[in-house]
Amino acid sequence: ERSVICTPDKDLAQCVKDPQVVPLDRRHGRLLDEAAVRAKFGVEPASIPDWLALVGDSADGFPGLPGWGAKSAAAVLARYRHLDAIPAHSDDWDVTVRGAPRLAATLVEQRSQAELFRVLATLRTDAAVGAPQEWRWSGPTDELDTWAERLGAPTWRARADRLAAARA
Repeated sequence: ERSVICTPDKDLAQCVKDPQVVPLDRRHGRLLDEAAVRAKFGVEPASIPDWLALVGDSADGFPGLPGWGAKSAAAVLARYRHLDAIPAHSDDWDVTVRGAPRLAATLVEQRSQAELFRVLATLRTDAAVGAPQEWRWSGPTDELDTWAERLGAPTWRARADRLAAARA
């Protein structure tokens, strides 16, 4: 079976593994397979944390490196894949990027920041989450009542019961 990740968060593009795991771009009504990730970001799914480290991610609260934009990060990472492989000096780059000397200098000066941002953008895969067939929602549990009361949302249980009945 296929696992579809329903979120607009670009971090999840790193999870793409055709055809088993794909994010759903709900705005455009399409699944983001590896080709769609390359078309949208200019890099392979495995390079998404590096791309985010360079360009930043305002939703996750880190700015990226000054001067690095989506196009420059994509061009460099399409060639070198990961931050660690990018040569320190732009003269050693075998890819053409506008402002390369400045970008290379910024990366050298702020490498520790970029590495921290990459860690922040990298999704952890070591949590025990079970098998995808175990993820299917089968309706609300009694714990929902406790949370609904605690959060002042008395209609949650009835709403969840209606959703469960519609899926049955």
